[in-house]
Amino acid sequence: MSSNGFGQAFRFTTFGESHGPAIGCVVDGVPPRIPLTEADLQIWLDRRKPGTSRFTTQRREPDQVKILSGVFEGVTTGTPIGLLIENTDQRSKDYGEIAERFRPGHADVTYWHKYGIRDYRGGGRSSARETAMRVAAGGVARKVLASLLPGLSIRGAMVQMGPHAIDRSRWDWEEVERNPFWCPDATAAQEWEGFLDSVRKSGSSAGGIIEVVASGVPIGLGAPVYDKLDADLAKAMMSINAVKGVEIGEGFAAAALSGEENADEMRMEGDRVTFLSNKAGGILGGISTGQDVVVRLAVKPTSSILTPRRSVDIHGQEVEVVTKGRHDPCVAIRGVPVAEAMMACTLLDHLLRHRAQCG
Repeated sequence: MSSNGFGQAFRFTTFGESHGPAIGCVVDGVPPRIPLTEADLQIWLDRRKPGTSRFTTQRREPDQVKILSGVFEGVTTGTPIGLLIENTDQRSKDYGEIAERFRPGHADVTYWHKYGIRDYRGGGRSSARETAMRVAAGGVARKVLASLLPGLSIRGAMVQMGPHAIDRSRWDWEEVERNPFWCPDATAAQEWEGFLDSVRKSGSSAGGIIEVVASGVPIGLGAPVYDKLDADLAKAMMSINAVKGVEIGEGFAAAALSGEENADEMRMEGDRVTFLSNKAGGILGGISTGQDVVVRLAVKPTSSILTPRRSVDIHGQEVEVVTKGRHDPCVAIRGVPVAEAMMACTLLDHLLRHRAQCG
């Protein structure tokens, strides 16, 4: 059974491995006559690509995307869009020592037991390298959304690194673009530098929390019961490498609130309903309310570390594993543009499905 695609009306399917010759995806369901160029996608890929600062993996990949099909004379044709990124900086020899050893925290052991074979070079298919194609597909989704919903904006930020959270009273979206952490709090970003430097130099890693906010989402996206917008957003975010938890709106904090505190009260503003708060994160009963859609995702620490960890090998022998190579000390940093992309893809998928059913 295939499990390499995401979405229904707007769907993308990715292929390729971390150390193979290339990675790519096929994007289907794109309406015709939408302006689209490689430059439209490259701006998002440049935000995710490795080697942009000392706080990310030093693998040097330009991540130059090529459009192979589905675009003619600068606009989409309505046929599948083929996208390709060549891998140019593989160092497969870095992984020779773990060819028969399972790295704790990685997918090595589960891939081996499921398939009886695994690509140990950088994790193969389970590598976060795959997420470059999600960002490319998200770039396509953003172009379609810009045409259909010109007032929509999708912005992501990192709101916690390890145990260090931002001060929300200092939130500044413009600050997100000024530091290597996509952090909306300038003071926190400065503190994170010293923290992550010490983590990186010790050969360890740190986790983080990402928040993605979509503004200008129309009311009515999503469907009751099994195709809820928040259910699909949760799946979209949980499918990103290293993500171990997702919450919408108040999320887990809602469990500590009273019914009075959690209720988003309503009033009329002219002829439209407005909400006095947004504990629900812009989604009620699986359907968007017209408020900001707010999603947070918890990203675990990078599993590839230099500290010896106890493990086993494919022969059932107990061993110790040290993971060499080039790795992100905090993979949540480069997860921000990936989470934005998955938000874009999910919203477009539901927008097209809503239009098909309700006009």
